Amino acid sequence: MNVQHPKAIIRLGTRASLLALRQAHWVKAQLECHFPEVEVNLVHIKTSGDKIKIPLFKVGGKGLFVKEIEEALLRGAVDLAVHSAKDLPAFIPEGLKLLAFPAREDARDVLVSASGRRWGELPTQGRVGTGSLRRQAQLLNLRPDLEIVPLRGNLNTRLKKLSALKLDALVLAAAGLRRLGWEERVVEYFEPEVMLPAIGQGALAIEGRVGDEQVQKLVAFLNHPPTQSAVAAERAFSRKLGGGCQVPIAAHARVETDRLTLNGLVAGLDGRRIIKGKVEGSSAKSEDLGRKLAEELLEKGAGEILHEVRKKE
Repeated sequence: MNVQHPKAIIRLGTRASLLALRQAHWVKAQLECHFPEVEVNLVHIKTSGDKIKIPLFKVGGKGLFVKEIEEALLRGAVDLAVHSAKDLPAFIPEGLKLLAFPAREDARDVLVSASGRRWGELPTQGRVGTGSLRRQAQLLNLRPDLEIVPLRGNLNTRLKKLSALKLDALVLAAAGLRRLGWEERVVEYFEPEVMLPAIGQGALAIEGRVGDEQVQKLVAFLNHPPTQSAVAAERAFSRKLGGGCQVPIAAHARVETDRLTLNGLVAGLDGRRIIKGKVEGSSAKSEDLGRKLAEELLEKGAGEILHEVRKKE
């Protein structure tokens, strides 16, 4: 942090995609409004995930969207980073810390279709685009007749592929469309009971360096404890299962007062076999609940599914 400037300068690392920049500008605006003596400068960082054109599950997963940003944090090139929580790897590098989780946006998945058709109206053997194994497995479980078309690219790129690839529909995260003001593209929302979201979906995560107390104090007001507890439970569930986007794992936690309810699943790639579970308990024990649910699914046979999926990587 440069305190020689008339204002204290905070360098905020972000990807340069339209959605990432919208999220980063929101954090910048919140900090500058709350602390008029602070100026936040955005530092655009191109990540491996931005450069790779093939599905992420084939090349190491969503951690590729944060690796270079975390490296910039560690070497002091930036002071803060803002990520989509679902892009975070299961383990945070030594020396870094997740400092705040702002209130979560809608965590659900949505259907966007070329003709305005709803889920139940999609044609037999319809072509549905998604880059997520989690979505693929759940879609095929619901509709084994569908043809799943793998997609890569930023949100606006994927929306363009709806017509370019002559797809019947896309399945996307509601949060991204809402943050960009594109809700009118949504034809239907999938409730978590139908399509369980990704770990951390809809949540933002603000990351900084361990020991940088000044920065930690600056962002503390952005933290939303129910969101923090929910994401902690989901991430603990994923870590216990050794998850990532290379395997179809999903979880969604809800917090009401001090009670947390966590639903999770592990699925085979073709969607034929899905193992689900649910736990409830104190939100103060969020990580314990995440691990507990993972252990319960492993006892039901989730380990066999994960072994089979990983053999195909």
